[in-house]
Amino acid sequence: MSEYTTKCLIIGSGPAGYTAGIYTSRANLRPLMIEGVPGGQLMQTTEIENFPGYPEGVMGPAMMDDLRTQALRFGLETIPGEVTEVDFSKRPFKVKVNGGSHTVTADTVIISTGASARYLGLDDEQRYLGIGVSACATCDGFFYRNRVVAVVGGGDTACEEALYLSSLASKVYMIVRKDYLRASKYMQARVMQNEKIEVRFNTQTLGLFGDDNLEGAHLVRHQGTPDAENFDIKIDGFFLAIGHKPNTEVFKPFIELDEAGYVVTEGKTTHTNVPGVFAAGDVADPTYQQAISAAGMGCRAAIDAEHFLLMNV
Repeated sequence: MSEYTTKCLIIGSGPAGYTAGIYTSRANLRPLMIEGVPGGQLMQTTEIENFPGYPEGVMGPAMMDDLRTQALRFGLETIPGEVTEVDFSKRPFKVKVNGGSHTVTADTVIISTGASARYLGLDDEQRYLGIGVSACATCDGFFYRNRVVAVVGGGDTACEEALYLSSLASKVYMIVRKDYLRASKYMQARVMQNEKIEVRFNTQTLGLFGDDNLEGAHLVRHQGTPDAENFDIKIDGFFLAIGHKPNTEVFKPFIELDEAGYVVTEGKTTHTNVPGVFAAGDVADPTYQQAISAAGMGCRAAIDAEHFLLMNV
């Protein structure tokens, strides 16, 4: 078993985590990062065109490698693994990695474990991920200009995604499992009045098809009833909008979470309910969930941690 001690432990290695690593390293906090899967969700993203500094665009894994390289340049230390247990009952905090194969003692902790998109569970989703399947219209919608796409979901998020995509795509299907939209009345009205959006109620996805890229979806209407009807639609893009699951399970005994499982932070800061523990990125942001906003929050968490240490020597 390996034991580590650090002034600042960063849990998670997405844009928020690596940005926090850059700032805490430059502040001479000698941070340690538990990487998990380096790069987070962006490792599954193809081209990114909306992150400043890449005028020609950049592949997700390449951008994350750049962020990691920059953080390591300033002295960030990393260990691979997954946090399996934490003790935030008192400082210094105790964190176990991989069931106790590593133990870390930390004066401060920055939680940047992100949030994972919810998928339907179809094998085809992974097959076409990044070449037709996406869980972020804001990230990938640009690639489907004047093309046909589908959005899965019936809540406010799904409606927002469909409306956004309708400004880019030639047609947008909404695949809604129930016979109604769960979104607010205002969002429902906007969707139903949009000529580019066609809502398919009582419909579920059975699978996706296409040779090299996504070409369509196998759907069923009124599944499990005598009126069940299978049919296909031709689409170029398939967007999941059925929510995200923040990666916070291990922190539940100590950290205040909202009803959806996101870390609750105090006001405009990154402070959690536990003094000395901070949160940054998608794990504490159910609203924006963009790489650039996560990076900005990682900066804020690093500065908050630095100030905390100055005041609590």
